[in-house]
Order: sequence, then C-alpha cells, then structure tokens
Amino acid sequence: QLQLVESGGGLVQPGGSLRLSCSASGFASDYYAMSWFRQAPGKEREGVAIINFTDGSTIYAESVEGRFTISRDNAENTVYLQMNSLKPEDTAIYYCAAGIGGWVADWYHYWGQGTQVTVSS
Repeated sequence: QLQLVESGGGLVQPGGSLRLSCSASGFASDYYAMSWFRQAPGKEREGVAIINFTDGSTIYAESVEGRFTISRDNAENTVYLQMNSLKPEDTAIYYCAAGIGGWVADWYHYWGQGTQVTVSS
C-alpha cells in the first residue's frame, strides 16, 4: 500500500510563492503518474498538474499553466508543486494523488490528506 503525505501549505499574499511537497512511502505497482488536485469550498475537486513516470512528461491545467511547476525527486520519493504568482482563486485544499494519470479523480487510487493553501492580503 502506498501512503502519501503532503506538506508546505500556508497563508501567502497575492503574487507570492509556495512549494508543496508530497512524500510517498510503502509499495504499490499500480500507478504510473502522480498529480496534484485542489478543492475550493463549494467547488468540485479539479486537477492542477500531472507528472507521468513513464516518460517524465508534465501536464498542467490552463488556470495554472506558466505559474505552477510539478517535479519529482526519485531518490527522495517526493513530488513537488512549485506555485508562483499565486492568486486568491488558487485558495483551496491541495491533494497529492497517485494513479494511472489523467484529470479524472477516480483514476487515482492513492490520496494524501491534503494541505491548505490560502492566498489573501
């Protein structure tokens, strides 16, 4: 079983930056990508960024393209989400997930507990 633990959330002013971390432990062989999703109050969970393990390719939601960067440290079994030029609309709980890839949350079998990101002045 794979366990995921997020960290790095917090309160930041508009235009600021945060780096989220997702540390993976345990073992599983049924996932090929890791992603960050987010869920704002009253809204559905949405995918933000994906990193595919097969070829290292990355995909971003249009709303964060050019501002967020997903990366992976294989030695540390950690996936990061560098978030720059943050906007109030980025405020949400951010979740790390591992699965087969894509934007559909049901395609991910493993989830972290989430970390709160609040962008406000």
